[in-house]
Amino acid sequence: MKHYDVFGIGNALVDILIPTEDSFLQKMGWNKGIMTLVDAEVQGGVLTALDGHKKELRSGGSAANTMIALANSGGTGTYTGKVTEDTYGEFYKQDMEKAGILFEVPPSKEGHTGTCVILTTPDAERTMLTHLGISSTLTKEDLDLERLKASSYSYVEGYLWDRPSTKEACLLAMEESKKAGVKVAFTFSDPFCVNRSREDFLKLTKEYCDLIFCNAEEAKALAATESKEDALKFISSLCKNVMMTDSANGAFVSVNGTISHVGGFPAQNLLDTTGAGDCFAAGVLYGLTHGFSLENAARWGNYVASRIVQEIGPRLSVRLMGRQEEILGKTQG
Repeated sequence: MKHYDVFGIGNALVDILIPTEDSFLQKMGWNKGIMTLVDAEVQGGVLTALDGHKKELRSGGSAANTMIALANSGGTGTYTGKVTEDTYGEFYKQDMEKAGILFEVPPSKEGHTGTCVILTTPDAERTMLTHLGISSTLTKEDLDLERLKASSYSYVEGYLWDRPSTKEACLLAMEESKKAGVKVAFTFSDPFCVNRSREDFLKLTKEYCDLIFCNAEEAKALAATESKEDALKFISSLCKNVMMTDSANGAFVSVNGTISHVGGFPAQNLLDTTGAGDCFAAGVLYGLTHGFSLENAARWGNYVASRIVQEIGPRLSVRLMGRQEEILGKTQG
């Protein structure tokens, strides 16, 4: 028996959520709907320009959002990310553990905890300005390999594929997972990650991964095609299990090259798309570690994603634990 459902690895960022208008993005020159890496000075200028706007703090980072939604569904997990001994770092640890995820990576005595300013426009699109801070210095020494071996899945985010030390940590986690019989799940994270590290992602997908998470745009970037169908077939030739989300169209599931479509759930009150893909992955990982078939795991992932887009920010305000039978029906296997 494994002690943890998922061992998550990713950037540890404090999300600063701010509602704003399209005109502000145009004025500042930011590309709407994507994540942009910025330095502390640029991020500080944005916060100054939005002084007086409502701001909310959340422990975040893509994989961290997945881990928190996993716990919300009733799953167990431990998270590896790097913070500093500062106010944001203390907030991060407390907020993660309050959400139900173990977070015990020793904080750094130098630098600053990473932050992500998330600007949400009225159409629910989110534009992210990320200062990675100390999170980009995660090393393989920060991994608790005993906890990794005590997990059913390791889950690694593509955003980490940016610095040599974080790459080494990812590779060690994947290698140790394979040795210990822990299944490896990897998310491509963002089309810019795929475009920047395409050859590496191809190698990882083929040699290490048991389960790939991607959206249609990320899949097309990896496969170098404009057809999402061809893209999914291509990735399916590299990895046994692939989950490709397609916005409101739900998700496509590929098992050994056999592709099926799993419809989404309607979002009655679309507010913010932040964390939709992260929450889909959480629902799938919960399902797969609790005896669901891949299609029912994808259905639960779609449901969790449909709930998060009706919230501001990547954190659910409702508890989904124990609701699987109600939503999916009595047969979840």
